[in-house]
Amino acid sequence: MSAPPAGPLLLASSSPQRRAILEQLGLPFDVLAPKYEERSAAGADPVALVREHAVGKARSVADEAGDRPVVGVDTAVVLGRRVYGKPATPGEAEAMLEALGGKTHEVVSGLCLRTPGWEEVAHETTRVTFRPLAARDLGRYIVSGEWEGRAGAYAIQGRGAALVERVEGDYLNVVGLPAGLLVRLLAERFAGVYGFG
Repeated sequence: MSAPPAGPLLLASSSPQRRAILEQLGLPFDVLAPKYEERSAAGADPVALVREHAVGKARSVADEAGDRPVVGVDTAVVLGRRVYGKPATPGEAEAMLEALGGKTHEVVSGLCLRTPGWEEVAHETTRVTFRPLAARDLGRYIVSGEWEGRAGAYAIQGRGAALVERVEGDYLNVVGLPAGLLVRLLAERFAGVYGFG
């Protein structure tokens, strides 16, 4: 059994969605933007990639965490063998959404939970099916601007919900943090400390 943490979790992220999920779970936490350069997803195994990025993010702030557990997360949208990151332009966003339309893709997140004494790395996969998308659907969504800064060019918790037909697995993983996985790891490593286990 691990010793109780000295304070709140330290979330290595600048994502408002991840902060909102931790608040929803009632977890005490602080936020510190990671100092980590993500490598290109081109040709990479998506599971290995998100796990590597989650570890890199967590380790990049570990020196400033003290005894607190650090949480690093990375999420990718995967269709077939292709990893869809964050589009840089409206044209890229439209192409991504067009590719996802009418198909089932996977949202894969890597999670690293780290303290000075140990590091646990895991991942979660959620399957998301988009309804068939007409040019009008794509245009309306692109104009909204919600695609900006989003892996796969959509935000399921916003207007992007209208693109989705079905979700199989952890919905919050698609939003940006595999909540079920995090709760399980906290219950295993810190039974009772955060209200789980």
